[in-house]
Amino acid sequence: MNFRERTEQFELDYLSDYAVKSIYSKGRLDYEEKCHVRTDFQRDRDRIIHAKAFRRLKHKTQVFIFPGKDHYRTRLTHTLEVSQIARTVARALRLNEDLVEAIALGHDLGHTPFGHTGEEILNKIHPGGFKHNEQSLRVVNKLEQGQGLNLTWEVRDGILHHTGIEEPGTLEGQVVKIADRIAYINHDIDDAIRAEIITQQDLPKNAIEILGNSHSERIDSMVKDLIQNSYNKKTISMSKEVIQSMEDLLHFMFNNVYIGSVAKAQSEKAQHILEKLYFYFCSNPDKLPKDFLYSSSEDTLERRVCDYIAGMTDRYAINVYTDLFIPKPWYE
Repeated sequence: MNFRERTEQFELDYLSDYAVKSIYSKGRLDYEEKCHVRTDFQRDRDRIIHAKAFRRLKHKTQVFIFPGKDHYRTRLTHTLEVSQIARTVARALRLNEDLVEAIALGHDLGHTPFGHTGEEILNKIHPGGFKHNEQSLRVVNKLEQGQGLNLTWEVRDGILHHTGIEEPGTLEGQVVKIADRIAYINHDIDDAIRAEIITQQDLPKNAIEILGNSHSERIDSMVKDLIQNSYNKKTISMSKEVIQSMEDLLHFMFNNVYIGSVAKAQSEKAQHILEKLYFYFCSNPDKLPKDFLYSSSEDTLERRVCDYIAGMTDRYAINVYTDLFIPKPWYE
């Protein structure tokens, strides 16, 4: 019995009946020989961590566009917080931590520069629209390394369904979907307080009474409630009281932070940048990088341009825009 087989046996012996065992994975798009050391889900996690798309998350906006200070969340730190919360829940529920971690680390690989502001403008101008979860799946299926990462079905399903109406097909995917909400609601509140957009006293009192008065207390309350309401069950869920409190906090954040606050002060400029870049490259396809200049026959020019722009970091998008549209001195 090799190292991978020992881990697979441990999963069979220890994990919940409702957990996905790596030995029973539905498999990859293309067949591969098994690794002697790592399970399939461990290999998926490692492939995501080593991906260029994962590294670029460190320079992509979470909520605050170019905040100018180091302690605000980026798309990468958000991803790590989701992974930590999801793994804590998975361990308590005896679900497959490796699968949870792979989904969590890959769920936002397709996010645009400038956060949801970028997603909104691409959804508006690109034929067929744009959704970051679908783009994340496209990254791991096709774009990364020019051929995709050939991940397992369970990881790809969790990435695609981490947001939206349709639920993931595994409990591990459901855990990540809720962990994503727990993470962004709480860290966005933390960042908004740091930015002095809101104060702790502004938060809805009913929600605070139920969830706690501090950042760590609220996360702790949500995680414990999720575990208590999901243990040894076929679905992942929270109590109605906690769900309502989360909804109250989210409604508060939309009214006071996500729309119209200083956190979004640069949104129109950011959207202008991406819109100009999109139509420029659609009109000048020869200016695309070689990785996007030639593609498979089913990809339209607009699809390739969208892939290129969605993969940009905030600063790279600004630099390309500056090179293309901002005048430079003609003299030495």
